[in-house]
Parts: sequence; structure tokens; C-alpha cells
Amino acid sequence: MVSKAIIGCQWGDEGKGKIVDLLAKDSDLIVRFQGGANAGHTVVVNGKEHISHQVPSGLLYEDKIGLIGDGCVIDLDALRKELDQIGKGSKIFIGDRANLVLPHHKRMDELQEETRKKGIGTTRRGIGPCYSHKAGRMGLRICDLDDKNIGDRIDEIYPFVKDFTTRESLLDYCMDRKNLVEGRTVSTPNFLMENRGLDILFEGAQGTMLDVNYGTYPFTTSSNTTVGAICTGCGVPPSFIDEVIGITKAYTTRVGEGPLPTELRDEMGDHLREKGGEYGATTGRPRRCGWLDLVVVKHSLAINGFSSLVLTKLDVLSGLKEIKVCTRYDCQGEEIESFPANLSLLDECSPVYERFRGWDQKLEYKLPKEARDYIDYIESCLGVDVSMVSVGKGRGEIITNESWS
Repeated sequence: MVSKAIIGCQWGDEGKGKIVDLLAKDSDLIVRFQGGANAGHTVVVNGKEHISHQVPSGLLYEDKIGLIGDGCVIDLDALRKELDQIGKGSKIFIGDRANLVLPHHKRMDELQEETRKKGIGTTRRGIGPCYSHKAGRMGLRICDLDDKNIGDRIDEIYPFVKDFTTRESLLDYCMDRKNLVEGRTVSTPNFLMENRGLDILFEGAQGTMLDVNYGTYPFTTSSNTTVGAICTGCGVPPSFIDEVIGITKAYTTRVGEGPLPTELRDEMGDHLREKGGEYGATTGRPRRCGWLDLVVVKHSLAINGFSSLVLTKLDVLSGLKEIKVCTRYDCQGEEIESFPANLSLLDECSPVYERFRGWDQKLEYKLPKEARDYIDYIESCLGVDVSMVSVGKGRGEIITNESWS
């Protein structure tokens, strides 16, 4: 049996939900290992759009098992809505060490974002404050909901949150929702080891460039979004992961504030946004768009060690006369090929492009030569094979490399 990981190469929104849904067909257990309800994974089945925020995307198949690991933060109200949508009888389990996103976290998130001189661009879902309280040992966990001494635990953390809630409302919130996780709570490491004989699919949220360590900090999410977070978020060793699949768009997008070196602030950027439907699945915010940035993808490759890549939204580039790919940055006359940590330095960088002839054909079954040339160049730059390309929203709109190789 095999375990695979799906990791975003860019700033999230790469189409991971669709690829998880595709690979889940041949998997038994789908696992979320980080993030919370700030994620938005979209899958289109028979023309109907399904968006998941906390539960794994692959659970549209009724016979699959889902697990929300300890590296996630759980919004119980959002979880209730998703369980109502997919059916409360679904086999979804929740790690007992996962922290809870509580109402005061959302209020703190809003206040922090409004107070910053330059907003981070958070979803205001309470994710950052929840992870902050987790690190500060001021949080509540799933296991606390079933603890007869939960009142004592609330007394311990209350002095730190009393400006945003009352003790009574916090206790009532937990007691009113504890039944939601009854019968679903497990020890994540034990559960995974007991099911080691199954085909397991790990689903990442956001993308590598939003990782709190290796992304464009401080314009990042509050968790680790890279492959290493599987080990810390699920309590398994690196040897547990057999294959790491990187997901990248055929161009680049990001939501919110922060650097985007290849951003197009012109008609081409508008074209990519409208043709690609580039609006956030969680917030509805318009995404900023730019050409594919291979400096970013190389950065992600170095961190995650991808076994293969999946290129999504290649169809959005159809009809363009010319397509550009950034291969390096010009930084005050010096060319660099690695992504800088210092954002002030990054501000001084401009992308250096290679240009490719576009194509007019609709992408289906086989790819035109120009599209194959585009893929071949990406593979040669990265040294990793592109195993699949996505050419539409639908579940079946995928072309594998056997069709064009």
C-alpha cells in the first residue's frame, strides 16, 4: 500500500482539491494535516460545485475515510455545516490533539487585521490567533471537550482572553458543540499506524509560499504548509510518506497582500483572472494574477522534494499568442535564481522571462505541440516530470503524460 502527499507549489489556490478528488478514487483514507476553515478546495462533479473548508476533499466518494489531523485547527461551527452537506454518517475522524478555533479568536483576528498599518490579508477566520494561542499554551483542544475538568482549563486561559469573551459564554460554546465530535475523536498517530495497510492520501491546504517559515513572511498563513508538516501534524515519521506530488498552476496567483513578482497589473492580468475564474473559494476575493514563476516552483521543489508535478488550468492559456515564464530575477543588475527571504530585496527584483508561442486549440485528449513545448521546458528547468495537466473544471478534465509523451 502507498501513501501520497498533495502539496501546493505557489500561494495556494493551485487546484489541489480537484487533484485530491481524482486520486481519492484509488485511495482509502484522506487526511488533512494543517490549516483550518481558511482553506477552500473546489471540486466540480456533474456540473455541480462542491467546496470543502475543513473536511478532506476526497470525501465526495461515499466509501472513503477522512481524518482531520492534530496539525489542523477546528472551527466547530464550520465543521457542522460541512457535515450537514456531506452527511453526518460520513466516516470522518478528528485528531484529539487538534486545537479549537473559538469565537474570541475570530474577534481577535479582525482587530489585529484592522490595527496593522498594512494588512496581511487574512480570511478573518480566527486561524492566526488560534495558532498563536496553541504555541502559547493558551488554547483548547478537541480532547478538552470530553474532559470533566474543562471548566478548570477554561479558568487557566480566561485571563488571556477576557477582553474578547466571558467565561460563561466560552464554556457554553464548548458544551453546546461537544456532541459534534462524539464518536469521531481518535489519536491521530495511532489511527494512522493502525491503518498503515490502506492507501493514504495527505491533503495540504494553502501552498508552500504561504508557509509560516518558508513563505513570504509575514504575508503567510499561520501554519506549516509543506510536506514536513505531515510528520508534525499527524505524528508520523518521514518514512511514512511514499510520494509527494506538487500542484502548480500554469500561471501564478495569490489572494491578499504580499509579494507577487510576476504580477500583471494590466489587461493580461484581468484576462487570466476572468478566464480562470480567479476568485477565492473561501472569501470570494479576486486573485492577483501573473505569469508562471519557476523561481517560486524551484523553491517549493527544494523544500518538498516532489516526485512529480501536476500542472493545472493549462486551458486558461489557450488562445494567447505569447506565453511567458519567469526563470530568474534581475536584482539591481545581478541575476538570481533563488527566492530571497528578505522582502525588501525581493521588492528590488524584476522577473526575467522566456517567451513561448501560444496555441488556439481546445485542450482535450492530446496536446498541441506548443503546449507540449511549454510543459517540456518546465520539466527541463525543474528536473521533475509533469504527470498530469488539468484542462477544465470538471472531474474528468485531466490529461496524463501518456497522452502527450
